[in-house]
Amino acid sequence: QVQLVESGGGLVQPGGSLRLSCLASGSINWINDMAWYRQAPGKERELVARITSNGEANYAPSVKDRFTISRDNAKNLVHLQLSSLKPEDTAVYLCSARNWGDVMNYWRYWGQGTQVTVSS
Repeated sequence: QVQLVESGGGLVQPGGSLRLSCLASGSINWINDMAWYRQAPGKERELVARITSNGEANYAPSVKDRFTISRDNAKNLVHLQLSSLKPEDTAVYLCSARNWGDVMNYWRYWGQGTQVTVSS
């Protein structure tokens, strides 16, 4: 099994930046792709960014050119650098991971989330 724990959320002003981190533990060699999702009250859960085991990244159009996902496999970490933040970025940000051999769209592992609030 794999455990994921997010950190780095907080309150920032519009235009500010924040760096989220996700630490994986347990059977980390089972992890394939990793991703950041976000969920705001009354909104559907949104895939923000994902990164493959080889470091190839993809982003939602709403965050492209503002957010950067990265991973450090040696340290079992995945990061999300948020910049040029907007109030609409306010959400709980969740780290997720796929298991080798699982269906492509099945995200097996989830963290509890970290709150990001963008407000003046």
